Amino acid sequence: MVPAGLSVTEEQEWIATVLERLAERERRRRPSDAALADRARELSARYLDGRAVPASVRWVSNQRSRWGSCTPDDGTIRLSAQLRGMPGWVVDYVLLHELTHLLVPGHGPSFWELVNRYSKTERARGYLEGVAATARLPLTDGEAVT
Repeated sequence: MVPAGLSVTEEQEWIATVLERLAERERRRRPSDAALADRARELSARYLDGRAVPASVRWVSNQRSRWGSCTPDDGTIRLSAQLRGMPGWVVDYVLLHELTHLLVPGHGPSFWELVNRYSKTERARGYLEGVAATARLPLTDGEAVT
């Protein structure tokens, strides 16, 4: 919808402004592989003293049972495309989780000590647990079918 009373030139400017806002919102909601790699560098610097340096970070569409994966041997990190559109703090948690695997392979105390530097770790884990539970429960009228 365009405000009434605009000239043709003002209308074109208005439309261009709105389209740019929408494009920017979409870029933030669905970052590219390059943006994901940039974010990984930022998170590594902020939470891991820059020690986690992935060889590549990318979105993948073939991960259905996990949010992310990491291969420490070659430094690759993959995030499930199912994360696209989720809040940025959730994506940041998954990305930090996988970056930490470049430094600590398992899920022992030293791993969680590093991951828990991120203040929204528990919140993000709860969010993802809720998403996973909802995806597996067939709901009818708001109640689980048994």
